[in-house]
Amino acid sequence: MTYPSSTVTAQTHESSLNGSARRAAECHHDVHETIIDALDILWDAFEEDQPSNLYQLVMGQVERPLLARVLERCDHNQSRAAACLGINRSTLRKKLREHDLL
Repeated sequence: MTYPSSTVTAQTHESSLNGSARRAAECHHDVHETIIDALDILWDAFEEDQPSNLYQLVMGQVERPLLARVLERCDHNQSRAAACLGINRSTLRKKLREHDLL
């Protein structure tokens, strides 16, 4: 038997999830476009020279703020941060040391 209040609660929760998924998709698009623009600016900065270390350069710029923000959002709980990032906790600790975040 379904009670009206539980139906409303389930529908509200489902609407909330749909809204969250929509916002996440919009954010993903915005981040993607921002990255494309930044890469174009970076590429143009090389002028006539083709970059030879673009991956290292970009990852060095992105990884540190990513790790710092996730760690902050997870209240500096390294296990939670590693889970959010989808990496092993020891890998997270290694990266935190590399970026002087420990």
